[in-house]
Amino acid sequence: MPIYDYHNHLNPADVAANKQFHNLTELWLNGDHYKWRAMRWLGIDESLITGEAGDREKFLAWARAVPRLVGNPLYHWSHLELARYFGIEERLSEDNAEEIWERCNEQLQDKSLHAAGILQQFDVRVACTTDDPVDDLVAHGLIKSNANIKAQVLPTFRPDRALNVMAPGFTAYMLELGQAADCTITSYTDLLAALQKRIEYFHERGCRLSDHGFEAFPFESATEREIADIFTKALQGQKLTEFEESRYRTFTLLRLAEMYNERGWAMQLHIGAIRNNNSRMMATIGKDSGYDSILDYHLATSLNAFLNELELRNVLPKTIVYSLYPYHYEMLATTIGNFQSGGSIGKLQLGSAWWFNDQKEGMLQHLKALSSIGVISTFVGMLTDSRSFMSFPRHEYFRRVLCRLFGEWIEEGELPADYSYIGGIVQDICYHNAVRYFGIPAIKVVE
Repeated sequence: MPIYDYHNHLNPADVAANKQFHNLTELWLNGDHYKWRAMRWLGIDESLITGEAGDREKFLAWARAVPRLVGNPLYHWSHLELARYFGIEERLSEDNAEEIWERCNEQLQDKSLHAAGILQQFDVRVACTTDDPVDDLVAHGLIKSNANIKAQVLPTFRPDRALNVMAPGFTAYMLELGQAADCTITSYTDLLAALQKRIEYFHERGCRLSDHGFEAFPFESATEREIADIFTKALQGQKLTEFEESRYRTFTLLRLAEMYNERGWAMQLHIGAIRNNNSRMMATIGKDSGYDSILDYHLATSLNAFLNELELRNVLPKTIVYSLYPYHYEMLATTIGNFQSGGSIGKLQLGSAWWFNDQKEGMLQHLKALSSIGVISTFVGMLTDSRSFMSFPRHEYFRRVLCRLFGEWIEEGELPADYSYIGGIVQDICYHNAVRYFGIPAIKVVE
């Protein structure tokens, strides 16, 4: 089946330039905090992970780590990636690392392993990147106009910095956002107008999804006047309370959801990551470096209240809810079932097993909760959620897990051994449901 990767963190400029990767470390290890965490667990020095060591030395350190990763999905992913990208079937170890390094680097000269070539090789029909409202989306325009790039690479609207009102750079970000929207933001009304303009800008360039990241999910009611006062305090550099922050974020997200609904967008809510917990390493190598964790927290009351508020106004958009805390799956399935209305199949989705959970057991836990409490046949399937161009075999990994689950149900007599019928449902989950749900054509048209 083709790949419909509706949420990733690929750099669109790399696709537009059809970037050639200089070596296997640049393609495979740089930016991959999954691998970094495992290497730290094994006591490998940081210089060989994110530090000053050369690319060859970093790869050799990774090769020494891989045989120790039995039971971890990285063991499966790594060998699947070597097989699918480079045709290397042998197990990676310290013994063959030098040979594999040379073989892979030689193959990287081939255009099929340049950035845009990889999308074509894996039959990626749609890839939705993750983009800040201030991004100019120039790279997306270059991709759209390039007939040699077959995949649709489209932006996703991710306005976290506009919602993080207590962040140190919030006031500076308001200046950036105002410049991008060609306006001056001095009031909350100005902010909403600027966000509206950027949503229109993104929509014109093919965006059909938004995305939001939260630790705990807020819901605190407020009036627009109260939010306007909170926003003014933030612009003036005054300290806000957590209660004020929650009210601001709730109200602003409700307004954004209304804007998404007007345009037929899907809204993604990624909930439950507590990030950058190692403050010493945060100061040393920066954010998004593999020091994040699952947050345990209460979600049912706030999420139901949020969705209900939108439903009351008849402005609830298509919504995908992801939780990093896997014990939420059953609760989330019951919650989204409360708001499946409006004549849309699977309008609300239980987002795929995410981040720490996108491994076999996590996927099975997610799929069983969705099938037991919801309707798995409407599920829009897997995504990479990755910065790496070597992550596309994760779709294959998911499909293997999914097919094994259905196969077990057939063997146990819970499903009929009708492979055309069951296979059609599998194909829907892996591809067709996403095509229908997001409304993005799977065939690119170059104007």
